[in-house]
Amino acid sequence: MVQQLNLFESRSQEKLRDFAPLAERLRPTCIDDFVGQRHLLAEGRILHRLLQTRKLQSLIFWGPPGCGKTTLAAIIAQHTGTHLVSLSAVMAGTREIRGAVDEALSVWGREKKRTWLFMDEIHRLNKAQQDTLLPHVENGTLLLLGATTENPSFEIIRPLLSRAQVLVLEPLGEEDLRALIARALADRDKGLGSYPAKLSQEAEDYLLAASGGDARIVLNALETAVLTAPPTGEGSVRVIDLQMMQESLQRKSVHYDKGGEEHFNLISALHKSVRGSDPDASLYWLARMLSAGEDPLYIARRLVRMASEDIGLAEPDALMEAMAGMQAYQLLGSPEGELALAQVTVYLALAPKSNSLYTAFRKSKEYAEKTGTYPVPLHLRNAPTTLLKELGYGRKYRYPHDDPTGWVEEVYLPEPLKETVFYQPTARGWEGKWRQLLARRRQMVQKGV
Repeated sequence: MVQQLNLFESRSQEKLRDFAPLAERLRPTCIDDFVGQRHLLAEGRILHRLLQTRKLQSLIFWGPPGCGKTTLAAIIAQHTGTHLVSLSAVMAGTREIRGAVDEALSVWGREKKRTWLFMDEIHRLNKAQQDTLLPHVENGTLLLLGATTENPSFEIIRPLLSRAQVLVLEPLGEEDLRALIARALADRDKGLGSYPAKLSQEAEDYLLAASGGDARIVLNALETAVLTAPPTGEGSVRVIDLQMMQESLQRKSVHYDKGGEEHFNLISALHKSVRGSDPDASLYWLARMLSAGEDPLYIARRLVRMASEDIGLAEPDALMEAMAGMQAYQLLGSPEGELALAQVTVYLALAPKSNSLYTAFRKSKEYAEKTGTYPVPLHLRNAPTTLLKELGYGRKYRYPHDDPTGWVEEVYLPEPLKETVFYQPTARGWEGKWRQLLARRRQMVQKGV
């Protein structure tokens, strides 16, 4: 009876596969059909060597969605003659991990086969769950095949990370995606070959540009377009034009992991574009972050930081402009307030650049930490009582306003640091006007000393 039920269940699953999305139906089962990741699979590369030598070690695949992480894991297990247990960290917990361990021990006892544990979205395992997995990877009971879209350095505990090799998978390139499209349109068994169709050049180019290198997006959008395109006649080819493809895709896929690595990559690109005085690139990265759903106030705060770090006193108004832009966004919100952020971004990109203030402050902090015990010179100390005056507090202090120029030759640093220079203004912008005067005053103070 149990065998009959299992047989019935197996046949039901096979029937359901006919209704699976195109991306699932076309998932390759052998390395020859796998598309992309040539930097890992080309002859002599690490995965090619692993498959040739069957040298087994734990691996973590890090890459964007739709680049082949799950498919590659199944192929590796098949080609290395091992047992595969597949789990998803979204649904798996400590109990499922222990179940995988029991299964691995059972398979080894019966067949002397090692077991790969494929853990999809491994970054979703919490620390306790990763700690549960660790000893079984360490002693070799399980070979780990982790897949993650997030930077493993941020999401996976160090002991587990040190026992696996991280392999970076890349988004699929245009050549790879075009090959997948051609295969899908030609395959009559698993693909769309029973529905003769072709894409216009504009439709194909749009699909590739909008997919972000995600094969799953490409294939599923292609399936929607082909199946919903009206045939022009019996046996005729369905032509998918740009409008049909846009309707099938609905929106471009924006790769962004708010709070994760791509978040930091994009803000870094924005910051460096502003620092490099490129308004076009700066606007592009700003738009990328906003369209991906980043908090505009986070961007506004970073623009304020750029105004001080990269522009500083070369253009003092930059800080006021950045603050005004942030306040304008707080008043207007999205989408109206985003224009204020764009204005600030272009202003900062065009402003003269100077990191002299940033450098000087960083250097002064380093000195302050090292020399925090140096006493304040007596002439700079406050003397609110008679005793303190008798001890010399405030004695010989020269009041600059008593001098017609508003400046006197005076040393304001502790004695051991009296010749130290922190701030070195550039010759650019507002601070450039003070460069020579500041140099002369420093020389006069040093001669007076």
